[in-house]
Amino acid sequence: MVVGPTASGKTALAITLAQALSTEIISFDSRQFYRELLIGAAIPSAEELEQVKHHFIADRSFNEHLSAGAFERESNERLATLFQTKKVVVAVGGSGLFAQAMVDGFDDIVVKNEASRAHWRQQFEANGLAPLQESLLARDPAYATQVDMQNHQRLIRALEVIDSTGQPYSHFRLRTKKNRPYRTLWLGIDLERSLLHERIDQRVLQMIEAGLEAEARSLYPFRAAESLITVGYRELFAHFGGEYPLEEAVRLIQRNTRHFARRQLTWFRKNEQIHWFEPQQQEQMLELIRSFESQAS
Repeated sequence: MVVGPTASGKTALAITLAQALSTEIISFDSRQFYRELLIGAAIPSAEELEQVKHHFIADRSFNEHLSAGAFERESNERLATLFQTKKVVVAVGGSGLFAQAMVDGFDDIVVKNEASRAHWRQQFEANGLAPLQESLLARDPAYATQVDMQNHQRLIRALEVIDSTGQPYSHFRLRTKKNRPYRTLWLGIDLERSLLHERIDQRVLQMIEAGLEAEARSLYPFRAAESLITVGYRELFAHFGGEYPLEEAVRLIQRNTRHFARRQLTWFRKNEQIHWFEPQQQEQMLELIRSFESQAS
């Protein structure tokens, strides 16, 4: 498992490792699943995809939203197939929830309450994140310490379950890891913060030059779709709606991406299994992987 914040170099590193190990790559980046988000989700280029076979990259439309629970099932089915011919598989991404779902399991709670969901969506559209955050903190402080409190979709889902069951969402979440027929080695990219911020700001400018504005404009009629309410598109949608000029949208994308990277690191830092490396320490990573492989044989 190769993890780290956005713009830290995960894609290039995963390709290098996969080539050295003669294997394939599974992506658990929750935005790169969707083929319409080529620029905004920093989907690997055609040249990168040609170097190593990737799975779960641009393999569905944004209107076919993939939940963490569904990804758990699909990714483990794919892993079962790959392990028939591969000793090791490289998995890479920045979505901690989807990484956890794949490796440890995830309780995809079957509770639907359209009235509750509509209520909280209306609250979010009218008043922003504050009412969702305040309600979750009051009703399930345990989950509030774990969830990304800037992700309105996850807040709404938790509140929907609480409204429906009368129990905290954290009460239903998985408490024990699922047994998997494979072992997992976690590798994390550790990048100095000022360098990471510089790379993020530069990447956003490169996305704008590559046509992110036109890509977002083509998706603007579908802006309420869950898969599109994310950094990069959200700010441009607001620009298209007349809230602020393009220059401000770009500044906000850079700022919000830096905040997103910080939340990613906060999530991954909690995982004591991760071995942290600087991006250039590829040989040390390969040594660790090979040592890990030999312990299994």
